[in-house]
Amino acid sequence: SRIVVLVHGLCMNDLQWHRDGHDHGAALARDLGMTPLYLRYNTGLHVSANGAALAALLEELLAAWPVEVRELTILAHSMGGLVTRSALHTATLQGLGWPSRLTRIVFLGTPHHGAPLERGGNALGTLLGLSRYTAPFTRLARLRSAGITDLRHGSVVDADWQGRDRFAAGIHRQAVPLPDGVACFAIAATTASQNASPRARLPGDGLVPVDSALGRHRDARFVLDFPPGRQWIAHGTNHLELQTRPEVYARIREWCLPAMT
Repeated sequence: SRIVVLVHGLCMNDLQWHRDGHDHGAALARDLGMTPLYLRYNTGLHVSANGAALAALLEELLAAWPVEVRELTILAHSMGGLVTRSALHTATLQGLGWPSRLTRIVFLGTPHHGAPLERGGNALGTLLGLSRYTAPFTRLARLRSAGITDLRHGSVVDADWQGRDRFAAGIHRQAVPLPDGVACFAIAATTASQNASPRARLPGDGLVPVDSALGRHRDARFVLDFPPGRQWIAHGTNHLELQTRPEVYARIREWCLPAMT
């Protein structure tokens, strides 16, 4: 009756939750009696397309589950967090039933406000197009998938990209807040040590900055308001190690206790 759905990140799959002899889902089953289910999806599609598919799939899951679901938890890594937010947004608009069963979401290194690597790649593609000598190389830059370009600013809804050139400069993004009535938790990672200066910690885990993973933004419309007790930074940790570090799992386990809602 306690389900945890694990949603993987970009260019990964459901099997990659098992790394270095550890699996967050299996550990939650062992320690808290939760039933882990692992989503597999095509990360090359737009986040909003995967979100719509996940919204429908969760509705089917709860309808077919053999016992009443008392708790539904989603544990999402990287892009998986954007897909989860998109699914919840879609489900709410469509009046689906599963959001009312959703107890908590735990985000691991999710680029809520985008990732600099994709923004840098897009800027490079623009620069290459300015010269007739380098313009042919822009075709290589445009091989990036829809899912990857959604990571530029953390796009989660159709309106962010429909009718637009996804390689064009500029920000076209809708504000999608955290859901009401769902306990939301965020873990960011930084390769810096805990003794490092705050400035040294901000670049993050090698892919996602700390501010992006914790939902911080200079524009108040886009701030994701994770309460202080529901956010945490893993020091000396890179993006992939969010799936394996014992201290990360310890925090997830604490947040998945029945009392943490």
